[in-house]
Amino acid sequence: MNLLNKICNLKNRYASPFEMAEDGIMGMNQRNVNFIGRYNKRNLFPLVDNKLLTKQIAMKNHVKTPVLLGSIQNQHEVSDVLNIIGDHTEFCIKPAHGSGGKGILVVKDKSKTTGNFIKTSGQEITEHELKRHITNILAGLFSLGGKQDIALIEDLIHFDNVFSGYSYDGVPDTRVIVFQGFPIMCMMRLSTSASDGKANLHQGAVGVGICVRTGRAVRAVQFGEPISIHPDTDKVLSELRVPHWHEVLELAASCYDMSGLGYIGTDIVLDRDKGPMLLELNARPGLAIQICNNAGLLPRLRLIEALTKKHRLTVKERVAFSMEHFGVFDED
Repeated sequence: MNLLNKICNLKNRYASPFEMAEDGIMGMNQRNVNFIGRYNKRNLFPLVDNKLLTKQIAMKNHVKTPVLLGSIQNQHEVSDVLNIIGDHTEFCIKPAHGSGGKGILVVKDKSKTTGNFIKTSGQEITEHELKRHITNILAGLFSLGGKQDIALIEDLIHFDNVFSGYSYDGVPDTRVIVFQGFPIMCMMRLSTSASDGKANLHQGAVGVGICVRTGRAVRAVQFGEPISIHPDTDKVLSELRVPHWHEVLELAASCYDMSGLGYIGTDIVLDRDKGPMLLELNARPGLAIQICNNAGLLPRLRLIEALTKKHRLTVKERVAFSMEHFGVFDED
């Protein structure tokens, strides 16, 4: 019985941790204690929990990210937002401490008749509404724990046309779990109408497992159940293949050297003009990626733990090792 079917069959009863471990499935407690707690130093968490700090260390380490137009940290700076935006008619405003896509405002154009900003949905918002949204961000309305926050203003990402039809009203991203510098498991998160255009699996986005060796789709799930086509666009999900795959994996692997965190989730987007770019880092990546890939994380994690002299390997060497050992398909 494959992993996905076994997990589905366990939904109606308590899952034994021993059964899960036999299939290499990592649970929440094991992730928290043996990997996050052991390999992620607490003093490094702010580097990923604060998207502004993530952006700053990425720029310092020459890791490609969406261009930062500016940031607003205090209420008296809100009135300066139009100067920060300048001539840009496309931009994104997001909270530095947000999660799950909450508080992200995407503007794709500016009306020549009303002067209002136009969201990706086509809805117009006024300058006053834009400033009010920033005020809500600063007040912590979208942040973890409701703490005072910072508003980031970034240039808009234009996702590669190769992904047309795979995502609904949102930018698809690739989540790569990186352990001690090795990319060990990957998936793409595709937004849907159910997820309100956000790449959040718990809200109804589609998760597509991606083969580490080839960048090809392994299987797709929504709400934990297998699916074959996108629920909004009818796009066949098994045909999904991520271009620039080596570059995606090398970008993900380099985030270990950049952040110092041993167990992280890297979220990467593919811009049609600029190629792969780091969107954000996550020091507590979720476990649903195992369902998308029909594989447990534990065997891969243990293989990396057992490696000697792994810290001497370059980014390219670590990626080559991962592609050799964690592939599903052979190259065509």
